[in-house]
Amino acid sequence: MILVAKNIHKSYTDLHILKGIDLSVAKGEILAIVGSSGAGKTTLLQILGTLDSPDQGTLEIGGINPFTLNGKKLSAFRNQEISFIFQFHQLLPEFTAVENVMLPALIKGVGMQDARNEALVLLDRLGLKDRADHKPSELSGGEQQRTAVCRALINKPKIIFADEPSGNLDSQNAAELHALFIQLRDEFDQTVIIVTHNDSLARMADRMLTMRDGVFVQND
Repeated sequence: MILVAKNIHKSYTDLHILKGIDLSVAKGEILAIVGSSGAGKTTLLQILGTLDSPDQGTLEIGGINPFTLNGKKLSAFRNQEISFIFQFHQLLPEFTAVENVMLPALIKGVGMQDARNEALVLLDRLGLKDRADHKPSELSGGEQQRTAVCRALINKPKIIFADEPSGNLDSQNAAELHALFIQLRDEFDQTVIIVTHNDSLARMADRMLTMRDGVFVQND
């Protein structure tokens, strides 16, 4: 298993959000986590993605418990081992598509030209070769999201965490993004954990888990 979480609890003041989550995810698996607003999906994703820490429980990614790492090592782990795709892309507006994709590689310490070459390869594979030197404001919503996927892939992460990745896309671009996740799994053996309200995205995953009141419940 590429990710194993055991007995994850999380509270904010008196609000008990996560109430003992157990989860194992295999390498190359696409997992969708669904549930109504307030069920705890985003809180869980933030903990699995090391953006927040649990009050109780353990997490291992690739055999490493990231919460035992100090700040600098945790930042390096986050940069090199995992990546994120967000609903609103989070592209830096002053940078071009290729520059946005390059950033995680540059942070990792990859040289400028090597990072650019790798970014261009990814943009080409996702149909964005001719858009590489365009800034986000010059890209469509679907092009922005595919650029964000390239950025997520550049450091060859063990896991991509996606938070409502199609939530800001029209139906055609959402369908293309869904197909892209399948392509990433088939071509790169990429593991993807998705939090979504989109039923069609959830159903194309290898496995779908439903959260309610901070725990997983059995799907109908």
